[in-house]
Amino acid sequence: MLRIVESKDAGRLLTRRAARMDQAEATVRPILEAVRKRGDAALNEYACKFDNLQRKNVAIPQQELAAAAARLTPQFKQAVKTSARNVRAYAKLQLPVAKSTKPAPGLTLSQIIRPLDSVAAYIPAGRYPLPSTVIMTVVPAHVAGVPNIMVCTPRPVDEILGTASILQATRVFEMGGAHAIAAFAFGTKTVPKADRIVGPGNIYVAAAKKLLAGEVGIDFVAGPTEILIICDEGNPSWLAADMLAQAEHDTDASAVLLTTSRTLAAAVVEEIEDQLATLSTAATARVAIYKNSAIIIVRDSAEAVEISNRFAPEHLSLHDPSLLPGIVHAGSVFLGATSPEAAGDYASGPNHVLPTSGAARLRGGLSAADYVKVISVQKLSAKALRTLTPAITTLARAEGLEAHARSVELRNA
Repeated sequence: MLRIVESKDAGRLLTRRAARMDQAEATVRPILEAVRKRGDAALNEYACKFDNLQRKNVAIPQQELAAAAARLTPQFKQAVKTSARNVRAYAKLQLPVAKSTKPAPGLTLSQIIRPLDSVAAYIPAGRYPLPSTVIMTVVPAHVAGVPNIMVCTPRPVDEILGTASILQATRVFEMGGAHAIAAFAFGTKTVPKADRIVGPGNIYVAAAKKLLAGEVGIDFVAGPTEILIICDEGNPSWLAADMLAQAEHDTDASAVLLTTSRTLAAAVVEEIEDQLATLSTAATARVAIYKNSAIIIVRDSAEAVEISNRFAPEHLSLHDPSLLPGIVHAGSVFLGATSPEAAGDYASGPNHVLPTSGAARLRGGLSAADYVKVISVQKLSAKALRTLTPAITTLARAEGLEAHARSVELRNA
């Protein structure tokens, strides 16, 4: 049964279990090295072994993608269209813009925005295939103007392939796991090298991304999914459903409710048991609820906000929108009882690829800004350079860099 604990005992519960990252890194290192050295030969071996690859290589022909799209129901296609529209609108809001300033006469400073040349979207398909992640990773890339948008998945179901086709992904590959990350990081004859790899995955995917960060750009290293809900008055069935919606993802997922109301806490526990009895994903959700989740009784809203900021949750549900000004660490925030996390997973617009395991202290979710470079541009007139010369040469010589100082002084001669 879901635990109810006092806030003074929340520290141990909110300390995330150390991921088995060391073990995963040791497992994937030889895979990464094999793909780096042997390219397609190693990639195909691992794809056959782990992904049950049946085709001659991992590339999926465009006609196969089009055929998958044709088999999708009208309702599914409309859902993709609705979701993509909102994701596109939000991605446009996130995109950095070119702009300039003149802080002094003759000194013009500006920034230009250029898309990455090539990105790769990793689409999980282990316990559940996730066509929604195709939308969340491909649409912002289009908004950013990326010319080469690649998608990979270890389980090429119609929903994933068809969505990739509808959204006009450039190329799609049947591969998953560490070998897929390695292929995009190093490039092979079949798989082009990517500038950045985005999208969630299991611990082996996370380990591969961590080890190859620098060789290739990544979004972030993700851990198990999580939600934290702050609610003092609410519908117990809604709260229970929101916690189970997170718990059904994975047995390592966590769902935490912070509340001042013991009555509400007891009602949510009862609702969770009732809903588990008829939930098709109960085998997974029950483990996550019993092992990693809890209801924490807090003294007041201020304590709830403090605990939330300390935890820095991937998903934060605030039933009282007035608490938002106090939130400083969260991957994505859902305001009000009629803003369930599931809306963000699928169709409301903000990205569902989010930082976990406390990484929300450092950044928000995947953004259109992750697909572009912001390049600085500076132009100095002769007069502006003369004005700055004393500052430039003084700092250069303080650092012992004489040629820097001379390169400026020569222009003033």
